[in-house]
Amino acid sequence: MEQIQVDNKGVLGSISLADIAALDAAGKDSLKKLIDGTGAGNDFLGWVRLAQETPASLLDDINATAAGMRELCDVVVAIGIGGSYLGAKAVIEALGNSFAAYRNEGVQVLFAGQNIGEDYLAELQDYLAGKRFGIIVISKSGTTTEPAIAFRLLKEQLEREVGRDEARKRIVAITDEKRGALRTLANSEGYKTYIIPDNVGGRFSVLTPVGLLPIAVAGFDINALVDGAAKMGEATINGTDTSALTYATTRNALYRAGKKIEILVNYSPKLHFFGEWWKQLYGESEGKDHKGIFPAAVDNTTDLHSMGQWIQEGERIIFETVISVEKTEHELRIPSDESNLDGLNYIAGKRVDEVNKMAELGTRIAHIDGEVPNIRISIPAITPFTLGQLIYFFEAACGISGHILGVNPFNQPGVEAYKKNMFALLEKPGYEKETEAIKARL
Repeated sequence: MEQIQVDNKGVLGSISLADIAALDAAGKDSLKKLIDGTGAGNDFLGWVRLAQETPASLLDDINATAAGMRELCDVVVAIGIGGSYLGAKAVIEALGNSFAAYRNEGVQVLFAGQNIGEDYLAELQDYLAGKRFGIIVISKSGTTTEPAIAFRLLKEQLEREVGRDEARKRIVAITDEKRGALRTLANSEGYKTYIIPDNVGGRFSVLTPVGLLPIAVAGFDINALVDGAAKMGEATINGTDTSALTYATTRNALYRAGKKIEILVNYSPKLHFFGEWWKQLYGESEGKDHKGIFPAAVDNTTDLHSMGQWIQEGERIIFETVISVEKTEHELRIPSDESNLDGLNYIAGKRVDEVNKMAELGTRIAHIDGEVPNIRISIPAITPFTLGQLIYFFEAACGISGHILGVNPFNQPGVEAYKKNMFALLEKPGYEKETEAIKARL
């Protein structure tokens, strides 16, 4: 199996090998807590062996449902927020043709419920009008504000356009096994359903039906995705692959040395939303008790012409983690030009990817020289299998890192604060005291 490789030599100008080694015991203990289920948040460790234990029958069923939706629909809207949206979006964008939407190839998977943008939802409804569309609604409770609003709107539109009986065939609910508003509705309407496991938190749920069904509807190989994660999980648990441990201890050593911001860098536009998924994974997992590395992301070389200046010469509180893709899917060579007005004949005949990789290497050297430590994570290619590996790698490292930091990596108490204020301002029943209190402040 081609493995993910972690190279942390680019941090040695800011910290030493001894600094990293000093956290080795804590890292190994943190990994043991994940494996044994003995650490904080141990009721949300279902992801640790999820891929290895996913039955083939579940994948067959998801693939069959996806095939059925592709027959009935030209567009499928996946409704969810946070982990119920970002993982699927990341994988679909990474594996898909960048211009498939303009070529009308396959079923188009769109997303809603990840915001409360009125223009966004109105324009989505306008786009869907008259099209054969279906809905995957993802919510454990069915009452989370953003997806609940989107589902109410799109369900009403779908039923109005095709009738309630036909709409039932085009709606799939991914929700709690027994309770909640969405479970009640799904049971009463007879929707096809899948279960969100109780022991898997939202940001770790991409390898459950939450992520797998939208990815399968988009036409990608979920069996290979799960297999990649399973292989990485086995190797991480039995200790034959220590890349997640290396990454977790290195980033924590950098944090202790004053590096408070981590920038995830890609040199492939296809990985933009992978960076968004990673930001949620690490932000919600580590940002607690006034601690935690702030996760940011950039797309290079694009952002070298904007954020590159700050990274090169701004405040020295940052480090970079670069995802490097060894092999692209396509080969494109730069042509020679007789007039050579752009001065590019010196690279004529070279592959575009060779130029990109030299830009990557040159940038890493420049940033290291500018006192920005660099961790390099290389993957063989962007495939379902390697993305599965990468997902598990980051999830395991996140759990290890959170325990080293001394927080519960699997809760998110701070997320509830804005909801309480929003409900009070909207005068939701049951929030009368909060409504009075917050109005007194305004």
